[in-house]
Amino acid sequence: MSWAMQCQSCLSWGSWARLPRSLAGHRGTRSVCVCAAPVLGPAGRCFLRKILRTSSVSLPRACVRYQGGSQESFARPSSSRHGQSQLRNVASSGAIKKHQKSLSAWFSHQPNEERQFGPSFSLDAVHVDPVIRESSLEEILKPSPDLTIQNQLQQPSRRIISLHNLFDVDACGRQVKNVVLYGTVGTGKSTLIKKMVVDWCHGRLPRFELVIPFSCEDLSHSHAHVSLRHLITKKYQHLRDVVPVLEASNLRVLFILNGLERLNLDFRLAGTELCCDPNEPVPPSAIVVNLLRKYLLPEASIIVTTRPSAVRRIPGKYVGRYAEICGFSDTNLQKLYFQMRLSQPGCSGEQSQDRSPVEQENLVEMLSRNLERHNQITAACFLPSYCWLVCTTLHFLYFTRTVPPSQTLTGIYTSFLRLNFSGEVLDSTDPTHISMMKYVAKTVGKLAYEGVMSRKTCFSEEDLRQCFEVEMKTESELNLLEVFRSDVFRFFLSPCVQPGKEHTFVFTIPAMQEYLAALYVVLGEKKTLAQRVGKELSEVIGRVSEDVAVVVNIISKVLPLRFLPVLFNLLKIFPRYFSRLSGKDRDAIAHTMAEELFKEEDYYNDDVLDQINSSILGVEGPMRHPDEAPDDEVFELFPIFMGGILSRRNRAILEQLGCSIKNLAAFEIAKAMKKTVIRKGHRGLPPSELMDYLFFLHEFQNERFTAEAIRSLRTVNLSSVKMTPLKCSVLASVMSTTCHEVEELNLTSCNLDSGSLRTLFPVLLRCKALHLQLNSLGSDACKEIRDLLLHDKCAVSSLRLTNNPVGEQGAQYLAEALAGNRSLTQLSLLHTALGDAGAEAIAQHLAQNQHLQELNLGYNSLTDTAALCVVEVAKRHETLDKVHLYFNDISEDGKRALDSLRMDRDGVRALVFLTAGTDVSDYWSHILSVVQRNLPFWDHKRVRQHLALLLQDLESSRSQTANPWRKAKFLRVESEVKKMLGKLQDGTL
Repeated sequence: MSWAMQCQSCLSWGSWARLPRSLAGHRGTRSVCVCAAPVLGPAGRCFLRKILRTSSVSLPRACVRYQGGSQESFARPSSSRHGQSQLRNVASSGAIKKHQKSLSAWFSHQPNEERQFGPSFSLDAVHVDPVIRESSLEEILKPSPDLTIQNQLQQPSRRIISLHNLFDVDACGRQVKNVVLYGTVGTGKSTLIKKMVVDWCHGRLPRFELVIPFSCEDLSHSHAHVSLRHLITKKYQHLRDVVPVLEASNLRVLFILNGLERLNLDFRLAGTELCCDPNEPVPPSAIVVNLLRKYLLPEASIIVTTRPSAVRRIPGKYVGRYAEICGFSDTNLQKLYFQMRLSQPGCSGEQSQDRSPVEQENLVEMLSRNLERHNQITAACFLPSYCWLVCTTLHFLYFTRTVPPSQTLTGIYTSFLRLNFSGEVLDSTDPTHISMMKYVAKTVGKLAYEGVMSRKTCFSEEDLRQCFEVEMKTESELNLLEVFRSDVFRFFLSPCVQPGKEHTFVFTIPAMQEYLAALYVVLGEKKTLAQRVGKELSEVIGRVSEDVAVVVNIISKVLPLRFLPVLFNLLKIFPRYFSRLSGKDRDAIAHTMAEELFKEEDYYNDDVLDQINSSILGVEGPMRHPDEAPDDEVFELFPIFMGGILSRRNRAILEQLGCSIKNLAAFEIAKAMKKTVIRKGHRGLPPSELMDYLFFLHEFQNERFTAEAIRSLRTVNLSSVKMTPLKCSVLASVMSTTCHEVEELNLTSCNLDSGSLRTLFPVLLRCKALHLQLNSLGSDACKEIRDLLLHDKCAVSSLRLTNNPVGEQGAQYLAEALAGNRSLTQLSLLHTALGDAGAEAIAQHLAQNQHLQELNLGYNSLTDTAALCVVEVAKRHETLDKVHLYFNDISEDGKRALDSLRMDRDGVRALVFLTAGTDVSDYWSHILSVVQRNLPFWDHKRVRQHLALLLQDLESSRSQTANPWRKAKFLRVESEVKKMLGKLQDGTL
């Protein structure tokens, strides 16, 4: 066992629950220097000024006393009046104002993700300052308390300080000049700095007359020597007239150094020489070191942002104040952020004028209630970045009217990781320079994958040890693990809030576990030891074979050794053989995707979009009893994320994060998926599972693959799936990859509205049988259906609008559609509140239709007049041979008139009662089955009245016949009606 492993084994793994806030064993300056320079009293300082004024002696710049980064200089010569006058001229010329304008435009610019996944807001509109607590070097060095939700949300022992007060005097009354602002990934360091710069640009930070921000990432890529003066003017040209007088003036300047962990700083004199001249070219890191030493521009204030592991790279004597960004440790801040973000006027999108602000208010209210329960989302929203993810996901779920190819759930999570990691290396001092995201995929991804495979979401310290330490062999690996624990661990894993599981960890956002598990598999990290050794050996032999080829060619010309080329060819066999084995890995990835996508035990769960919605907004209703057995964990997003990660756009973003997925690998996985995913997708799937399959195809973003998969779907049954605008957009997007006709589209009880029909219009055109029952479709929706039926390419032959509040106005629209439609043969308007006026409107336009064969107007409160009007038109219709009129308010006279119709004579049959003269109607079972199916949605009192009339009519007709066979048929039908009546009265139907 290596020394690193021995040391690690001595650490108590309870330290996973006590995440250190700094890297105890990190390389760099480790001592805390304390300056014991004497402090001059008022008299001494006055005496010193007098000497300086009366003599030509001047103190060197290094004569500055440091104590904890706070500065108290010995008296210095006053600046020349000429320099101050020149500065005033520069300021009046507007150089600094131009600088402010330029900074404001740059720092107010929102990243692409803000504009892509929702409306873009200014920092002033939605910014909520995170909690900042004053800290100290001693507090940073000591282990933090147990990482529980109580400690995470409540830390009253440390003083809260605002962003604008960071440079106030310290506890000893000294003016603070250097501030180190640190926080783990996702706490909002960069956003806070952007807000600080924007505040200064708008005059809300009067303490400083000039702010000069620098990105340490930018500085780390510059290896040429450069002076501070040239560095400032290179980045900010407007300051070229201000920089020469910075040193000579009393201008209050603030330097912002964002992301110090990107720089390797050496504060030893042997490593970084002293430099007090702003015009002297030195490495950028030397400029930063001398600014912090206060040897260069000692009067300037400096704020540094960094991750906890890099805090100790700056010796404590150069730091006046440590401050930790604690995120939204107060749930009220979380609520405020959601209130501001989700209640913005543009949140619901440009195409949602028909949506009232009530939906936005309901979202905020439901989210607030879920936060008040101290649910797991409370721990997640401790990090402001996760609050952004929650709002972005809700915007995607609720306010997406059209889905562009770039807008996918996988894309949201991939972009979220890019916003927070942006290709950063885990430790800039490590020679491997492994990216933070690559390290997360290898370690946290492994934990996530093993959890998915074992259907587990809570992880113990032993689980963490197995995933993070099992392969720890070198000092470098141990250091990387320590940096990860300090900076990144809390971003992905948080303490569980369930009673009895306080010392276990869960993924901060449940879907993140499935995303990282998918990334772990797609990156090919799921390998056996033999596969890893084989890959490394193959790469070595492949490189060696190129050199051997040159040597063999030279030797073969000198010596007649014919066996050398043979050996060389044998040497190249292994890489070729291993490449074939790697192809098997791609097959395994496709097989895993198919197996997880079509798990039969998940067939009757909610679809994945509803699951995400519930995880964010919670489930309304009584809370589960602690002793009640929990439901089985569901991981249906896992295969969907696997497909989404393989899309070209997400692979490009992951490439920026250091997680490369080659085009050839993606092509081979897609090729293998055709044998598994498409073949299994041919089977009949339950509605929710079919919605998941369609969402998977949308996330995959492979048009050719999707077209091949959709072409085999002739029947699409999505009944009882809540078709939100997003789901409608997904369905329309996926179905648009082909132009084949759909035999049947079942959208019964899917919460459709007129907007949904507009979104689905291209799909509906190609459907032969269209089921739209139980969707609360009113007159506005009927207007959309009219446009659909009048379209030249409409293929709808059967349309069911049962149990929708169509009404008189809706009937008028449908009547206009009937007059011009040439494809419809069956139309069901059962229980659609038509009334006599609606039925008569349909009858007026029915004569112009030449194709309708069956019309159902049952249960619409029609009287004799309307019913006979419809039948009279139907008698003259060329193709209409069946009209359903049961459960209407038809009198005995009307019944007799309708009973007199004969198919051979009148060409139409009206289905009104269960009888046909002295015989049972041929359609009695059809009528009763229709009643049976719709009873849950009909008024039971009225149904009982109609059933009683049917029973009375059956008994009357039975008494009028002497045929025993017919009497037996009547008795059978009567028994069915009585059975239905009995169940209605008992309430068991």
